[in-house]
Amino acid sequence: MQKRKLGNSGLEVSALGLGCMGLSHAYGSAVDTDAGIALIRSAVERGVTFFDTAEAYGPFTNEDLVGEALEPFRNDVVIATKFGFDIDLNTGERLSGTNSRPEHIREVAEASLKRLRVEAIDLFYQHRVDPAVPIEDVAGTVKDLIAEGKVKHFGLSEASAQTIRRAHAVQPVAALQSEYSLWYRGPETEILPTLEELGIGFVPFSPLGAGFLTGKIDASTTFDSTDFRASVPRFAPEAREANLALVELVRAVADKNGCTPAQIALAWLLAQEPWIIPIPGTTKPHRLEENLGAVHVELTTDDLQSISDAAAKIPLQGERLPGAALRMTGL
Repeated sequence: MQKRKLGNSGLEVSALGLGCMGLSHAYGSAVDTDAGIALIRSAVERGVTFFDTAEAYGPFTNEDLVGEALEPFRNDVVIATKFGFDIDLNTGERLSGTNSRPEHIREVAEASLKRLRVEAIDLFYQHRVDPAVPIEDVAGTVKDLIAEGKVKHFGLSEASAQTIRRAHAVQPVAALQSEYSLWYRGPETEILPTLEELGIGFVPFSPLGAGFLTGKIDASTTFDSTDFRASVPRFAPEAREANLALVELVRAVADKNGCTPAQIALAWLLAQEPWIIPIPGTTKPHRLEENLGAVHVELTTDDLQSISDAAAKIPLQGERLPGAALRMTGL
């Protein structure tokens, strides 16, 4: 497995990470614990050293799963988790939305350390920007946690360029995690240039467009009520039918290169910048194998340009997130 560094932070991880959310949260029923542990450990065996979770996934159950699965490999992997939602730390009840008050960040850190079975959190992201708490206070709190040895690196998620700059001035931001793929290219305008200027790594979530870019979803696909895609405008049947043009583009390039659409989508992302580390998630061992194969797909300059140009001409239908979730992104 190739390695990459998250900007100037010195944090080196595998070129592809594993997004663990779907094992416990958002994509239907949670997987069996033993199956989840087996999949995570299989990723380790294949060279993955970067694993992404959050207190909100479950809540709490995904951190428990990741902590148990990775305990034998603690010195060989990097675990990223997140704070920032208003969740009762005793009951797991979701309360009023975001909560990045300094005292709450500290409480979340202590709880996450226990669930992840670690002495320090490798990368601690603010999950969503909290409009009620100045980002300087958030960055300052994480800076204190770093000084205390409880956190190693600070990250942001779905933050604007201005917010990134303000936070970075207080405590260097190692990585930004936001959605980015051929399915959603919003970060290209302001975010990527800002990250390059400041030396911050970029961790795209949903690098396969929440599964759409794999080519396994069409207008007739149905989603369980516990699958978040059931409420996403871009996954409405009529939108999916229109958006299949993007999948056909990716499939054509995949056929030319003798690989799968998912591998092309990931290879395209990897080729954008050397400090981009996508974190595709899956619950299936054969999909894990497929995704990791993307690091061996070499797209030519012509391939990359033709994919980007052709994709830019396809007007995707529907917002990438439901209204309330989109308003929380800060973008």
